Amino acid sequence: MTLGILAAIHDEVDGLVAAMRHDDSRATVRTIGMRDYYAGQLLGQPCVLVLARMGKVAASATTVTLIREFGATQIVFTGLAGGIGAGTNVGDIVIADRTIQHDLDARPFFGRHEVPLLDRAEFPADPALTAELEAAAREFLQLDLPAEVPREVLERFGVAAPALHHGMIASGDQFIGSPAAVTELRERLPGLLAVEMEGAAVAQVCHEYGVPYAVMRTISDRADDSAHVDFAAFLKDVASHYSSGVLRRLLAGRAKADTVQTPVRF
Repeated sequence: MTLGILAAIHDEVDGLVAAMRHDDSRATVRTIGMRDYYAGQLLGQPCVLVLARMGKVAASATTVTLIREFGATQIVFTGLAGGIGAGTNVGDIVIADRTIQHDLDARPFFGRHEVPLLDRAEFPADPALTAELEAAAREFLQLDLPAEVPREVLERFGVAAPALHHGMIASGDQFIGSPAAVTELRERLPGLLAVEMEGAAVAQVCHEYGVPYAVMRTISDRADDSAHVDFAAFLKDVASHYSSGVLRRLLAGRAKADTVQTPVRF
């Protein structure tokens, strides 16, 4: 089982790449379509890591390559998002139970948000992979975050007791950064928790190839007038710890499970 891990920004994946290079002397890197794919073992688990870059097209192209060229059997997208749900705050983690493209509109031929010829607007995340990711995120928030990110840094962003959420994530090729846009999205997509630019595109590709997927997002801002300021600062000081920390937890859990399941031979 090979896990494909992709992110949109360097800070979200660089820590994992460095860890793979440290753990696996036989790890390889291949450049395909202007992207570097790092394939090897991370905490004893086969993985492929890649910087997808921002936007739905970039994410789609990268996901196809992970599946077709590297045989990825599971896909996880990790990164930042703007908080849309009333209970989401900076520093929280949102894990998708489903994704949707908020900017897709092919009316009158298809319903709003519906992907043409696929007869669906929402793409459910894989339950088993999502459950693994949620368990890893919960452990990271409780056990690792206080040790990895100084308290004063968290306090600067108003992060006191970061929570874990599970629900809808919407994707679109635009940066949401105004109260009016947030209000409109909340009214149009009840239950929406977070907004970003890649997850639903990854989900559609995985659906078409029959590959399980999951999306994890750290809330970097409230998608309002200060979003552009909060996003840049949060990315620099906090984001890399979240992405790499949660995924390390997930992979460590798999390694532990493999050890338990391996029979002892005498």
